Amino acid sequence: MTRSETLDLAKGLISGQRQKDYGPASEMFESISIGWNVIIKKAGGQVSPAHVALMMDWLKTCRLSETIDHKDSWIDKCGYSALGSEIAIKDE
Repeated sequence: MTRSETLDLAKGLISGQRQKDYGPASEMFESISIGWNVIIKKAGGQVSPAHVALMMDWLKTCRLSETIDHKDSWIDKCGYSALGSEIAIKDE
């Protein structure tokens, strides 16, 4: 796939289905930033790989608040939680 084809595909997604599913990007990004700022503050400004998993989970939470029945987002949330758990909780 060429860079132009990639950009065309991305343009179609962010101007089409994603916008329909999640609403205006500025509003979604505002919701995401609220949660991410809390996580960063609690992390003392030092974001670990486990914090990244938590932040990605929050992103999916925000998306699900717009489309509660979006199966892929539920699956992604589970995946981020599992990965974050594996990273954060070492063998005890």
